[in-house]
Amino acid sequence: MQGSRREPYSVTVRVRVFDTVEWERLLDVVAGQVGHAAALLDGEVPPAVADDVAAAGLSLLPGPGELQPRCTCPDWADPCKHAAAVCYLVAEALDADPFALLRLRGRGRDEVLAALRHRRSGVLIDDSVPGRGDPGVPARTAFAPGRELPALPAPALPPAVAGQPAAFASDPPPRSAVTTASLTALAADASIRAHALLVGDDPPASVLGLGLTVEEDVVRRVAAGTARAGDVAGPVVSLSAGELERRAQAWRVGGADGMAALISTWEAPSVLLDIGVEALGAGARRRANRVTRGDVQLRLDEECRWHPFRRVNGEWQLAGRCSEDPAIALAGATDFC
Repeated sequence: MQGSRREPYSVTVRVRVFDTVEWERLLDVVAGQVGHAAALLDGEVPPAVADDVAAAGLSLLPGPGELQPRCTCPDWADPCKHAAAVCYLVAEALDADPFALLRLRGRGRDEVLAALRHRRSGVLIDDSVPGRGDPGVPARTAFAPGRELPALPAPALPPAVAGQPAAFASDPPPRSAVTTASLTALAADASIRAHALLVGDDPPASVLGLGLTVEEDVVRRVAAGTARAGDVAGPVVSLSAGELERRAQAWRVGGADGMAALISTWEAPSVLLDIGVEALGAGARRRANRVTRGDVQLRLDEECRWHPFRRVNGEWQLAGRCSEDPAIALAGATDFC
């Protein structure tokens, strides 16, 4: 550290490095967090990595007694002004390159990234010796004539439920009109759709959100719980939060067809409505594509399927799956079968 003297003082700052066992714990915990490991492998150090390290019982930042600055000046203060200045410069260097903090604990960027890559790929290595790991097999040898290739492992079973998105390392820029909550909701929605493709024999397009209008897709997301009606009503679609919830309820029960039955009206042939009147019994009234008796209603769609509805607090709610037979639709409906 150069001061006013002709000969500068020498400042040394010592930091305790992690031993091999501690590094094993740190890398295992970080590698287990997909989002954090991916960020590190992409050259970024999310602030939440410190939480991962804390979960391993360690601390990246030096604790009491771990930071030991020493200066050759005669000042009795501990630390002296020269050592304090060096510590500030070290802090600036850590802000510029967070990987330097890992270097202070004993391992450089390349060593840490190599260890994480091996852990994410399922390869076991000896982290105590840099560069030592599974040497692999040269391609020329692996594909040599007459060489028997190893059998491919059986694919892993799909998870029982869709996974949750990893936490974002930082918020989007304030002026981007994008929020962390909206990105998380979209990521959760994508996870649900990916899971449906993974486990379903042939999930319908309405489940995946394919071919839907913006309004229909917003209803689908509210129904799935990956969007809140209060957040998307108005800014995204010109529907009230109450109407969005009403349509989402119909979507949960009957999918896209159920929501369409809730909001569509058409003039159905009288001969078809007679079938609905017979199912509901004496006193049933008909209008457009609907047959009503008290708080029970059957709605006919243009595919000649009947959708059962019931009146709740003055509003009609879809109460069950549709059927070409109105009696079956009523029998499968809730509260009035």
